[in-house]
Amino acid sequence: METGLLLLRVMLGVLLIGHGLQKAVGWFHGPGLRAAASLFENWGFRPGQPMVVLAASCEVLAGSLLIVGLGTPLAAAITIGTMAVAATPSTPNGLWAARGGFELPLVYAVLGAVIALTGPGSLSIDALIGVSLPTWSGAVAIAVGVLGSAVPLRQRRLALRHTERAGTLPGSRLPAD
Repeated sequence: METGLLLLRVMLGVLLIGHGLQKAVGWFHGPGLRAAASLFENWGFRPGQPMVVLAASCEVLAGSLLIVGLGTPLAAAITIGTMAVAATPSTPNGLWAARGGFELPLVYAVLGAVIALTGPGSLSIDALIGVSLPTWSGAVAIAVGVLGSAVPLRQRRLALRHTERAGTLPGSRLPAD
C-alpha cells in the first residue's frame, strides 16, 4: 500500500511538473509562454501570459509537493483546482482525449482527490515530520480545490461573454464571421 501511494504521488507529481514546464518554458515539446498565452487568450483566460504563469506555477508547485509528500492536502487542492480549470476549454469536445476532450485533466483531478482522501502514506515528508490529519481533511482539500477554480472560471466566462457582445474573435480586433 505504501509503495503504491508513493508511486501514485511521484507519477502524478512528475506529470504535473512536466505540464507546467511545457507551458512556461516550452520543454517536453510544449508551446512555451508566448504560444500558451495566445492559446489561453483564445480560451478566455485573460490576460493570457499571467494566467499561463499562474497555471504553470500551480502545476510545478503541486507536483513538487506531491513527489516529496509535503503539504499533501494543499498539493491535492491545487491539483484539483488547476485541473478543473484546465478541463473547461475541452468540455465541448466531450470526455475522450482522442477527440480533444477533458479526459486527462479529469484523471489528474481524480488522482489528486484520491491522494487527498488517502493521505501521502508513510513514505512522505508529511509522515516523517509527524503530520497526522483527520479523515475529513481530504474532503476539505477537495472542496478547497473545487472552490479555488471558481474565480478563474468566472473570469473566463465574463471574458467570453464580453467577446461575444463585442462581436470579435478572441484575441483579435476582427469581427467574428
